[in-house]
Amino acid sequence: MKNNINSSKNKSDIFSTWHKENEKIEIDLLLEAIYRKYHYDFKGYARAHLKRRLMYRLKMAGLESLSQMQHKVLYDKTFFETLLLDLSINVTEMFRDPSFYLAVRKTVIPRLKKYPFIKVWHAGCSTGEEVYSMAILLKEEGLYEKTQIYATDFNTLVLEKAKHAIYPIELVKDYTANYQKAGGLNSFADYYSARYDSVILSPSLKEKIVFADHNLVTDGVFGEMNMILCRNVLIYFTRNLQGRVIKLFLDSLAPSGFLCLGTKESLQLSTYSRYFVPVVDKERIYQRKKGEM
Repeated sequence: MKNNINSSKNKSDIFSTWHKENEKIEIDLLLEAIYRKYHYDFKGYARAHLKRRLMYRLKMAGLESLSQMQHKVLYDKTFFETLLLDLSINVTEMFRDPSFYLAVRKTVIPRLKKYPFIKVWHAGCSTGEEVYSMAILLKEEGLYEKTQIYATDFNTLVLEKAKHAIYPIELVKDYTANYQKAGGLNSFADYYSARYDSVILSPSLKEKIVFADHNLVTDGVFGEMNMILCRNVLIYFTRNLQGRVIKLFLDSLAPSGFLCLGTKESLQLSTYSRYFVPVVDKERIYQRKKGEM
């Protein structure tokens, strides 16, 4: 009897290993198909994140296998655009993590005020809420008129939403609370107008923002920036891809420029950590050292 139990367990283990190997092959082929057909490279994204998002779309689309999904991706562009939204990192809100914006206001802004002109890059901007949050902060600190903000994402669909700056009205209560916790100097209502079930942010917030298509995985250096924000994006990348992107940021920063990451991200284990000094360690705000490289 014991031998039969062990035999069944061995067969189960073999089947599980075989299934995982097949699944890995299917995911690899799907990612390769996406890259070759549409030139989006997800091969450096964390596999657990990719698998969750792929399985979600598999279920929602009523497909039976990842191989079937691959066929649909190749021959149905509309389906691919839906899948692209699934794979994009679009979790965002106005003044997300208010303590971060408060730290920027108190620690980084006084240093930026010394410059005659400021360039800011918001990498992985998604639908724009955090870009406009920074625009509001810069306005309140008297820096907006001498600042150029570059807001980039690889997903042109979310970039279009960011350009329109129209958000659901039911989110305003949370956004207002975030703004106040972030040290807002005015009323958050000063920065939007309500229309039906939406709020439209003030056009004045767009004046110094350039939205552009840029892929952190495949594209190159993006100017010489005084501050780069890329918050809660690197956690979805493999260690190797994280290293490549941090090197990209290093090469894109002016001497003494600031790099702002998400609270779950850090330069501590990065090959390039020696080129930065922590400014506000808890909020993952770093400054590039002078004369290093």
